[in-house]
Amino acid sequence: MSTSTPDERLRRWRLVLGGAAAEGTGRALSGTDAAMDAALAALYDGPDGPDGRGDRGGGERKGGLGGSAPSVARWLGDIRRYFPRPVVRVMQRDAIDRLGLATLLLEPETLEAVEPDVHLVGTLLSLREALPETTRETARAVVRKVVADLEARLASRTRTAVTGALDRTVRISRPRHRDIDWDRTLRANLKHYLPEHRTVVPERLIGHGRASRAVRKEIVLCVDQSASMAASVVYASVFGAVLASLRAVATRLVVFDTSVVDLTDALDDPVDVLFGTRLGGGTDINRALAHCQSRITRPADTVVVLVSDLYEGGIRGELLRRVAAMKASGVTFVALLALSDEGEPAHDREHAAALAALGVPAFACTPDLFPEVMAAALERRPLPVPDTA
Repeated sequence: MSTSTPDERLRRWRLVLGGAAAEGTGRALSGTDAAMDAALAALYDGPDGPDGRGDRGGGERKGGLGGSAPSVARWLGDIRRYFPRPVVRVMQRDAIDRLGLATLLLEPETLEAVEPDVHLVGTLLSLREALPETTRETARAVVRKVVADLEARLASRTRTAVTGALDRTVRISRPRHRDIDWDRTLRANLKHYLPEHRTVVPERLIGHGRASRAVRKEIVLCVDQSASMAASVVYASVFGAVLASLRAVATRLVVFDTSVVDLTDALDDPVDVLFGTRLGGGTDINRALAHCQSRITRPADTVVVLVSDLYEGGIRGELLRRVAAMKASGVTFVALLALSDEGEPAHDREHAAALAALGVPAFACTPDLFPEVMAAALERRPLPVPDTA
């Protein structure tokens, strides 16, 4: 703004305020600016306005997308033409929340016009039971595109981080020179430091083990599928599929509300996993963890990742006792309040504090951080908990 001209600043204020009688700029719009203003008015000049106090300029003009799929599809095309993709996604989310766009997503014509993203996938999954036959294939295509984009962005980093962590957990006592873990070797031999030579003479070498085809670790993703966790469900499904592709890891994916569904057998296709979820409903974390606990055969080699906002509808005390029992048996337990691009979500702070007292930090995790979190958990080193101060 500091480098823009007075006329440009006036133009921007005119687009923000909407041109009603009280906005005060006196600036007329034409061409592309007028089209952008119309697209904004259709969404934000409705009866409630963006802040619940009427339209942007305080005048009589009212907006709306109309009640038909063709008019919504045209509007979706307009915002993609005039605004960058991150803004388009925000406007689509606002349209879903403010103007009931979710209902019109049941129409193939509307669905084909949207900009696919994680939040749109969450909306489609919540509408799954209502999708008519004519829309289902389009919906699957939209979900598949988002999943493919996420896999392209996240799969390589995840495989690298996890396989690296697995290799570092296998140590040999007589390694070849190229396999020596120098950091651990020096730490283990500090007592053999020779001051006169200012060096350490290692008596015991510690090395990285060779990669093995055998399953060395087990990972259990236990994911809350309540409506507020939609983005987390999408990301967890993608990560679950990536982890399941690694031979040295046995991966299990469990989703839950008040019931528990084990989707491990569908992990070869994350789209099938997503359409096997059911967003919404209550939450019974204890019941879900009981299922996971019953499937653990090697506690010391198992990492359980609970993805939940921790609003428990089940037995709170029993949940904490179950987590404590799993940790006592050797399980590495990780609690993620969300697995999404957004900041720290609303969550049960009392429950998070109780988990922290058990040695289980509860924190929100972005998809970009998740590979490092998994690597740290597999190596049993401190988790890279983000600083939220």
